[in-house]
Amino acid sequence: MATLVLTAVGSLVGGPVGGAVGALLGQALDSRLLAPKPRQGPRLGDLAVQISNYGSDIPKLFGTMRVAGTVVWATDLRETRATSGNGKGQPKSVSYTYSASFAVALSARPILGVRRIWADGKLLRGAAGDFKSATAFRLYTGSEDQAPDPLIAAVEGSGGTPAYRGLAYALFEDFQLADYGNRIPSLTFEVDADPGPVAMGEIAAALAEGAVQAGETRSVGGYAASGDSIRAVLEGLGEIAPLAVVDTGSVLSVASRRAGAPILLGSDEGGASNGAVGGRAAWTRKAAGVVPAATSLLYYDAARDYQTGLVRAARGGGAGPGERRAVPAVLGADAAKGFARLRLDSLWAGRETGAVHLAPRRMALRPGAVLGVPGRPGRWRIARLTVEKMVVTAELERLAETGAATLAAQAGRPVRQPDRPVGRTRLVLLDLPSLQESPPARAQLLVAADGAAGWRPVPLSASWDGGASWQAAGASAGPATIGTVRVPPAGAGSALVDAAGSLEVELPAGEAWLESRSDDALAAGANLAAVGDELLQFGAAEPLGGGRFRLTRLLRGRRGTEWAVAAHVAGEPFVLLDPASLAAAEVPLAALGSQVRVRPHGLGDADETPPAQRGFSGESLRPPSPVHLAAARQADGGVRLTWVRRSRTGWLWMSGSDTPLGEEREAYRLTLTGAGGGGRTVETAEPAYAYADADRAADGAAFPLTARVAQLGTAAASREAELIID
Repeated sequence: MATLVLTAVGSLVGGPVGGAVGALLGQALDSRLLAPKPRQGPRLGDLAVQISNYGSDIPKLFGTMRVAGTVVWATDLRETRATSGNGKGQPKSVSYTYSASFAVALSARPILGVRRIWADGKLLRGAAGDFKSATAFRLYTGSEDQAPDPLIAAVEGSGGTPAYRGLAYALFEDFQLADYGNRIPSLTFEVDADPGPVAMGEIAAALAEGAVQAGETRSVGGYAASGDSIRAVLEGLGEIAPLAVVDTGSVLSVASRRAGAPILLGSDEGGASNGAVGGRAAWTRKAAGVVPAATSLLYYDAARDYQTGLVRAARGGGAGPGERRAVPAVLGADAAKGFARLRLDSLWAGRETGAVHLAPRRMALRPGAVLGVPGRPGRWRIARLTVEKMVVTAELERLAETGAATLAAQAGRPVRQPDRPVGRTRLVLLDLPSLQESPPARAQLLVAADGAAGWRPVPLSASWDGGASWQAAGASAGPATIGTVRVPPAGAGSALVDAAGSLEVELPAGEAWLESRSDDALAAGANLAAVGDELLQFGAAEPLGGGRFRLTRLLRGRRGTEWAVAAHVAGEPFVLLDPASLAAAEVPLAALGSQVRVRPHGLGDADETPPAQRGFSGESLRPPSPVHLAAARQADGGVRLTWVRRSRTGWLWMSGSDTPLGEEREAYRLTLTGAGGGGRTVETAEPAYAYADADRAADGAAFPLTARVAQLGTAAASREAELIID
C-alpha cells in the first residue's frame, strides 16, 4: 500500500498545510491557499512609511491598525501666487503657496472608517474628525459598488477613471502644504476595519473565502495581512501564538493548539503496553542548549498611538541564543507579554517528541490533532502522520501547558500629541501708532488673533468699504496674548511712572501668563500692551487666580497715546504686544474715518460668523501731537506761542539729540479762537507763532484765547494740542 504523508509548515504554525492526502482524505486542497513559497507579509516598518511604488503590496486590514498606505493617484502641485505692496518707494513682495490632490490606498479589503490621521507625525485629523490643516477629504471604504471619485473623474476623464472597488482609500483634495514645507507629508491613518478585536481564526477564514474554518483562537486588536497565500498569513499569525491547522477533508480548521479536549488514546495504544500495534513507541528530548533562553516580541502598541513596542520573556536553564519575532499586529503590552511567554513555553515543551504506532482504526486522525497519551504527561500534537501496511504512525510534539492570556508588562509612557480642536478665531483690530522705529509709508491695521488651545494661524479677508466688497488680507500671526479688562485703570499722566494706579485683566485660564519686568526691561520696551486705544507698560503682574492679573507700576500713554488714558471701560480688550504675534494689513487712504472689517477663515470659523470691526483713523500715519504748548505776552500786547514737536521715529532717544522729523517736511496747523468767536487758522513751518495784538483785534478774538496746534504729517495730521490763554 502506498505511503501517505502530511507534513507541517514549520514550528510556528504547527498544522498541515501541504498537499492533499489523496485517497485517505478523498479530495485535494486548493494549492493557491497553500502556496509553498508565500510572499512575505509586512514587516513593522512597512506600515509606518508611505510609499507610491508600482506593484507595492497593499495589506488587508483587520481590527484597528495604523498604516501609512500607498499613494495610488495624485495631481501635480498647484501653485498660488499672492502679491502684496509695502508702501510708497518700497518694493512689492510676492509669495507662493502650494496645494496637492492625491489618493492613498489603505486596505485591500473593505473597512468601516478612519479615525485619526497624522502628517509627518503631527496630528492632522483628530478623534472627533476635525482637521488641523485645510483640505477637502473623502473616504471610500472599499465596497464593491463604490463610485469613482468626482475629482479623479474630472482630471482623468470619465472613460479612464478607476473606482477602486474592493480597495479602501482616502482622497485629499487641495491639501494645503504650507504647514509641511510645501511638500506632500508622510501620512499615517488609524483605520477601523472590523468592530473590536478580531480572532486569529476569523482572519484566516476571511482571507481564505470559505476554505478555512475558524476555531477557537486568541484575538488581536488589529492585523495587517499581506502575501498571496493563506500560508503566509498563518505563518504571520503563528508569530504571535502557535496555531493548530487541521485538514477536515473539506476545509482547513484553524484553532489554538490548546483549544478543545484532546483525543485520548487507549491504554493499549501509544506504547503504554505491549498491546500497541508494532509493540513499540519512541520518545526523545532535545538538549536544553538548543532552545532559546529568551524570546522577544515586537508589535504595535495601541496605548502608545501604535508605536512599536517590545516585550521579552525569559527562563533559566536555556543556553541557546535568544530569538526575536516581529508581527504586524496591534496588541496591548500585557497581551504581548503573554504571547511571548506562550511562544517560549511552546519552544521548551517542543523539545519532547515521540512516535507511536496505532491500529488502522486511527486512520481518521489528522495532522494537527491533539492527543492524550497514556503514561505520558501533557498534551501531544500530531506533527506528521503516515499510513503504511495498515499501521498508522503518528509523530508527536509536546505542547506547552495552558498559560495566562496576559502577563503584567509596562508599555512605557507614550509621547502623544494633544488632540485639540482648532476652535473659533478671536480677532482684535488695533489702530495704533507704529511699533517700529521706522514708520510705515501706508496706513496699517494691526490684527491680533488667538483661539482655544488647538488654534492655529488663519487666512484673513478684509473690507475697507463697509462690507460691500472683500479682499484677501494675508494671514494672522499668533497666537497673541489677548484678554479682557475687568477693572479699568484711572486717568494718569504720561510723564512719570504711575505708582498708584492699577488695572485688572483676565486671560483665558491656563493658556497665557503675564510676568513682572524690571525698570531696565521696561526702558527697552518690555510689557507693552494695548488697553483699548492706549499703549501702556506694566512693571508688576500679580496673579489673582482663574486667569486674572493685577497690573501695577504703570507707564501710561506710550508712543503718543496719552489722549486715551481717561477713555477706559470694563470689558475692553487687552493685548500684549509682541511683533511676532501681530499681523499688519495695509489700509487704503480712502478708508480713513470709516469702519473697517476683518474676517478669519480658519477651519473652526463659520462663514456666518460676524467679522471683527472698528473705526479706523490711521494712527500709524499720524505724528504724535505737539507737547509743551506755551504762550508768552509780548510788549505790544500780542502773544507768542511755542511748542515742541514729537516724531513717529526715535522713541528710544538713545543719543540725547533732537529726534528725527519722521515726515517729508515740518509743518503745523494752528487754530486760534477768541471767547466770543473770531480768530484765525494759520500754517507755519516752525514750532512757534507770534499773534500780534493788532491782528487779534482785527480778527475779533477776545481773551481768553483757545490755541490748538497739530503737526501736519506726510499723510495725516496729528491730534491737536490745546492751550487756554487768559
